[in-house]
Formats: sequence, structure tokens, C-alpha cells
Amino acid sequence: MGLSTRFTRMFGVQHPIVLAPMGGSAGGALAAAVSRGGGLGLLGSGDGDPAWLDRELPVLAGCGRPWGVGLLTWAIDVNAVHRVLEHGARTVMLSFGDPAPFAGAVKAAGARLITQVTDLDEAKRALDAGADVLVAQGTEAGGHGAGKGRSTLPFVPVVVDLAGDVPVLAAGGIADGRGVAAVLALGAAGALLGTRFQATAEALVDPVITAAILAGRGDDTERSRRLDVARGSAWPDRYTARTLGHPYLASGSTDRGQYQRDVASGVIPPLPVWAGEGVDLIGGLAAAEDLVGELVAGALAALDRAGRHQ
Repeated sequence: MGLSTRFTRMFGVQHPIVLAPMGGSAGGALAAAVSRGGGLGLLGSGDGDPAWLDRELPVLAGCGRPWGVGLLTWAIDVNAVHRVLEHGARTVMLSFGDPAPFAGAVKAAGARLITQVTDLDEAKRALDAGADVLVAQGTEAGGHGAGKGRSTLPFVPVVVDLAGDVPVLAAGGIADGRGVAAVLALGAAGALLGTRFQATAEALVDPVITAAILAGRGDDTERSRRLDVARGSAWPDRYTARTLGHPYLASGSTDRGQYQRDVASGVIPPLPVWAGEGVDLIGGLAAAEDLVGELVAGALAALDRAGRHQ
């Protein structure tokens, strides 16, 4: 059972399901499980920290299936790209910033370049830089994204039309097989999922985070920069983050000192609960390898129902 698309054929994977390279939680075990399940596992390396790579990549590199590493473009220099390539990455995903300064290193190594985009200007720059795949991220996505971006449903087909022969993955609010089917119908060659894979046995998240995601609802999520300011995070101003409700969102406070004291005393969790609008659709904790197949089975069933209703 599989869904063959331009993406699956390009990467030699069975299913058009990709793990979002979520910093801190998409570690080697989670990425490896997604790859073993027939999707593409991407390690969430963030700024390419050498200690993180040394710890997590050996777990992933031994999975025997295609895999890759995701980096935050605004937070790295070209040395970070070289590090992941030296560790054997044959796919590099760049997000949130201009990929052009790093694309040459990826291409010179013969690796595939995936670039996440949040608007059409970013999509054009990514294509000019030679991206092999675009990820069209809608504002429903959990974690960071464009503060003034577009919703997944109208954004994906516009990027598909712009990209031509370059495959497009859809991201944002996709948490079950019906969402995968929907974006395939929009012309995407696959789906990149983050929040759904947070609620898996392999994700590197505190049980408190997992419990919050399982109890969360899309109506509870909010996109804001307030928590980044309060945490003293260096994220660029243009990128806000969608999280579940948080006391500092309710109060409007951005007092960094008080935030640190509240974390230290346990009044608030160490990290915000990054979650997309599809969080309602997460029915329980899953094994990531099995989840890939479940998503595809759900997509095939949804596509079959749609065909029979025409």
C-alpha cells in the first residue's frame, strides 16, 4: 500500500509523509521511526549544534532508509550545513530565511534541498536558489511561521502552480489522513506534519507537553510573538509562533526576568506547547512508524470516498 507521487519517486520513499524537523523534539529516534515507516524522517537540528548532531544522528543514520536534517536558515552559518553533510545527510531542509547562501553547499555535496516557504516571495527565492522541493506552510501550522502568512488551503495550490515541475509538500493543520488527501487533491506531492508527530512515543518531549497536546483543541491555539519576547528568543520579528494557551499570552506580559523565575519555580512549563490548529484530530499517543501507515490508509480511504461521491 502506498501513494506514489513526484516526491516519493524523487526520494525513494514509499509514502508522501514527511516529519517536520521540529527543533528539540524531532530527534534521531523519531526521525528514524518515520523513515522506517516509509516516510521521510527529518532531524530537527535547528542551529546545527554539534553536540546535538553527535548525539542524535547516529540513531538516525543506522535506520537503513532515506533521511535528512532540518536547519533554521536565520540561525546558521554555512559550517552548520557542512556538518550535517559530513554526518551523511543526503537531504537538507532549510526554513525561515534566505536559502541562497547555503544552497551551493547542499548541491555541491549531491544532496537534495528542501526549502520551507511561507509566502510567494519566499517561494520564488527558493526556486531561484535551486530548491528540489518546496514546503508550503500555512498559518495553521504549530510552532513558528509567518505572522502575516496565508492559510494552507488557498496557499498550497498557488505555490504548486508557481513551482511547476518542482514538487511541493503542504504543511499546516494536517493531522490525519483526510488532511493528507486534501493537500494531494490541491496538487501537493506530499504532506509535512509536526504536531501529530509530537504525540508519539519517540518524540523528545516532556510528558506534560504530550498530555497538553492530547487534551488540546484548535480553538485553544494562538499565534503570537509574545512568548518569544518573554523567553528572550532570537527568532526574527516576522515569524510568530502558534502555541496552546499560556499564562503569558493571557496576561500580555513579556517580562523576561519574571518568565525565568516562573519557569524555575514550576509556575509555567519550560517551553511553550507548540501546536497547530489540527491538534483536535490527535486521538492518542502513537508509535511513529505505525502512524505513517495509518496516515496513508486514511488518505486512501478519504480519496476513495471522494471518488465515489462524484
